[in-house]
Amino acid sequence: MIVYVCLLIMTLMGSVASLFLKRASSADGIKSILFDINLYIGGSLYFLSAIINIWVLRYLDYSMVLPLTSLTYMWTMFLSYLILDEKITKRKIAGVILILIGAVFVSIK
Repeated sequence: MIVYVCLLIMTLMGSVASLFLKRASSADGIKSILFDINLYIGGSLYFLSAIINIWVLRYLDYSMVLPLTSLTYMWTMFLSYLILDEKITKRKIAGVILILIGAVFVSIK
């Protein structure tokens, strides 16, 4: 059970990491990006997510873990709506639902 919780945390961390990298992308020029704290927060979260991913892979099959990482798309859509005020269209919702259905089918043993 803890492995599945870690998998959820891993996907959420990846999505939050992307959010910080999106913020870093608004800096002007490469020098500004290199000095933007958001770059390092996002990179660190990606690194921690990768470490959790490695740990999860010790206990679950790769053919199950990789499709379930698509939960990141769900988190990303939710966070971009809440934090970046992006619009969630019916098309986006349908796309994420199809991705999640596909992930479930692929991960079922």
